Amino acid sequence: MDFIVTFIIGGAVIFGFGSSFKIINQGEEALVATFGKFKGKLSAGPNFILPFVDTISYRGTIKEQVLEIPPQQCITRDNVTITADAVVYWRVVDMAKAYYKVENLRQAMTNIVLTQIRSELGSLELDQTFTARNKINETLLHELDDATEPWGVKVTRVELRDILPAKAVQESMELQMTAERKKRAAILTSEGERESAINKARGAADAQLLTAEASQKSAILEAEGQKQSRILRAEAERQEKVLRSQGTAQAVQVLVQVTKGNPQAQSALQFLLAQSYIDMGTTIGSSGSSKVMFMDPRTIPATLEGMKSIVADGSSIDNPNASTEGLGTNPNINLSESLGTNPSNWTK
Repeated sequence: MDFIVTFIIGGAVIFGFGSSFKIINQGEEALVATFGKFKGKLSAGPNFILPFVDTISYRGTIKEQVLEIPPQQCITRDNVTITADAVVYWRVVDMAKAYYKVENLRQAMTNIVLTQIRSELGSLELDQTFTARNKINETLLHELDDATEPWGVKVTRVELRDILPAKAVQESMELQMTAERKKRAAILTSEGERESAINKARGAADAQLLTAEASQKSAILEAEGQKQSRILRAEAERQEKVLRSQGTAQAVQVLVQVTKGNPQAQSALQFLLAQSYIDMGTTIGSSGSSKVMFMDPRTIPATLEGMKSIVADGSSIDNPNASTEGLGTNPNINLSESLGTNPSNWTK
């Protein structure tokens, strides 16, 4: 009898010790209740509870979890039906609140996420739902975090995965995008043609300007060249005339000295005058803008007689005594009789 009592007591002690020793894995927590009332939490590692009094009411993970939100239909502000789904990353920060404050935590979070997505997408137009995805994610994150805080849950991230409009809307959007691309292509083509026309016009204007500048410089250089040529030609003519004048003066001086005291000096001077007259006729005849005057060689003595009388008259007017000083007492000497018609006698 004592053996049986001892065995029962020993078995009860062993059972009680075994039920009071609890091992909690890393990343998990357990809730302890005393006669159904929450007492405390057990962290990772070995833990002891009172046998037959304390019980483990709930045991769960505190690691980050993923909640997939199924696709749902939403209506945007411009009355377009779209389908959206999302992914929510969350973790339990207070196991007691997550267990005692809400029934079926995951279902509650799913419903509140669906409500927040409908509300947020309903406040935007269709185009904004595609361009403001990051803003929508941030807004949903803050709103869900505030809504789940009483449940001991921390929402770390919310991501909208797909936003799909209805098929008819997709076809309309494709047509709109096609028209927009064609419009942009036409605009770019016209801008390219306009730039090309502007560049061509600028190139033509620059070419005309350069041509005009080159023509101007060429005209200036040509004018400068003509000016220098005229100056040099005038200088050469002036020097030629000066040299001729000096030669003539020297020739006259030599002639005066040679014919001084010669009674035939007047006839020699008349011969030189006639020779100059003949040279002048040759010059006139060689000029392209002058008329050529022809003279019969048989009339040369008569012409010389006429020139002699002109020279004699001029000499008598300037110096009445000149007719008798150089040519003797006969001022009407016959040049043809003195020199003859043979030019070889004119130099004697």
